Amino acid sequence: MRKYLILAFVLLSAFSSYAQSVANDSISAKQEKEEKNFNFNLMPYMSYNRNLDFMYGILPLAMYRLNPNDTISPKSLSGLTGVFTTNGSKFIGFFNRWHLAEDKWRIQFYGATGNHISQFYYDYDVSPGFYDYKTKTTMVSIGVQRRILSELYFGLNYTFAHHFTEYEDEVQPDATTETHSLQYILLYDSRDEVYYPFSGKQIRLKWNSFPQWMGNDIEANKIITEYNTYFPARDNKDVIAARFSGTFGIGDIAFEQQVVIGGNDIRGYSEAKYRGDGLMAVQGEYRYNFANRMGLVGFAGLATIYGSPTEDFDWDLYPGFGVGYRYQAFKKAKFNIGLDAALGKDDWGVYFRIGEAF
Repeated sequence: MRKYLILAFVLLSAFSSYAQSVANDSISAKQEKEEKNFNFNLMPYMSYNRNLDFMYGILPLAMYRLNPNDTISPKSLSGLTGVFTTNGSKFIGFFNRWHLAEDKWRIQFYGATGNHISQFYYDYDVSPGFYDYKTKTTMVSIGVQRRILSELYFGLNYTFAHHFTEYEDEVQPDATTETHSLQYILLYDSRDEVYYPFSGKQIRLKWNSFPQWMGNDIEANKIITEYNTYFPARDNKDVIAARFSGTFGIGDIAFEQQVVIGGNDIRGYSEAKYRGDGLMAVQGEYRYNFANRMGLVGFAGLATIYGSPTEDFDWDLYPGFGVGYRYQAFKKAKFNIGLDAALGKDDWGVYFRIGEAF
């Protein structure tokens, strides 16, 4: 019962501050003249979990058309993030998502740098339990997708990442990891909208390769699969969304390359306890739009992992469920930000959302 009370208190506290900030921001936004092809908003960032503690920052967002005459392409999106946490973590980042030539081309470009103070569960011979670690990370990624058929895209991404990780109590030696990855993408996208679909499917297959010829010390591969489907509900006011996802590590997967249960698949885990070389998850979500620019979501899902440093965690089932609040960031575009609160197996978390979970 205690974790339920703490979760409710954290969510109410975060939401109260967040709602007040959104209200003030909305008043000032109404006073500004909105340009037809460019929308801008400055949003607060607030979140909390049991690992990073309280997180706060700012989020400038811009939505625009690169070509004002191209009304077929979805609007492009750019943003900056500056986030600090009460456990000492901090990072800054930027992201861009461009749609060009009647959505024949999709380009993504993002980067981030900062210090991440976290923990992981290690089945140490003397004392199994959580151990802290600190990672200094710099990451840059660029990707291009080209429509090759009516709803089928092929893409190629390149990502550079540099990590320096220090471990508490020397349970593992400090490590510097530098990776160069190529990601080959096949995407089927029949969604009626990119940022908030009411119908259609999004099916994605990714092959993420870390070849030695690009300078990687150890060769590894990841296969990532995603299947998202959407159905309108309540006279096309609401959405029922469902998702299956799988990440399958092949070869020697570095610590920083492992997947951790939490976030999109599955919400409700914030201790970073369950990690491994691969993860599979299924979940569903109901998106209830009760006002012009506000909504609620309810979600539930189930995940499993393999290749965990703690073998007892492999192939166990990890449920998660929760609720969330959504606020439309731009008056003329259905793009939401919000807060989710979720419960997992002996764990819980509060998540700030930029866009939907899937």
